[in-house]
Amino acid sequence: MITTVLMIERPMAPTDVELVTTLHGDEPMSFVVLMQPRGDQDRLLRALDDIALGEIGEAMLEAAEPDDEDPRAPARRALEHSLKALRDAGAEAVGQIADDNPLDLLTSVVEQTHADEVIVLTAPHYVEELFHRDWASRARHRVGVPVLKLFAHSE
Repeated sequence: MITTVLMIERPMAPTDVELVTTLHGDEPMSFVVLMQPRGDQDRLLRALDDIALGEIGEAMLEAAEPDDEDPRAPARRALEHSLKALRDAGAEAVGQIADDNPLDLLTSVVEQTHADEVIVLTAPHYVEELFHRDWASRARHRVGVPVLKLFAHSE
């Protein structure tokens, strides 16, 4: 069985589930999913990425998001959706929200589970990638297993 730590930032689309569950052919897959909630700390970078992608409306909508909802609620829903989709595809899947130090958590999960690889499934983040501050770039220097970066699809 191949154990993969899967880092995500939004619910997985069916195309993404199919991609990650078939990367190794018919080999059984086990996933540990780490979901990073979207927080205020990266709001400016996300807005710049949206503008770079020509999604000015998305950048404006992001700026107007209400702050009255529990900030972890969307992350919990996204995680549960993704875990169910992976299980429905025949993979084993567990997961948790990566709040404060996602890279520290990633490192410890890779060590504890003896993971074979890390997959970072993310939307393009041009500003972060330019300065190698994206998850995949930073994870490659810490985890000691192959790190594959894939761009997430939208539903």
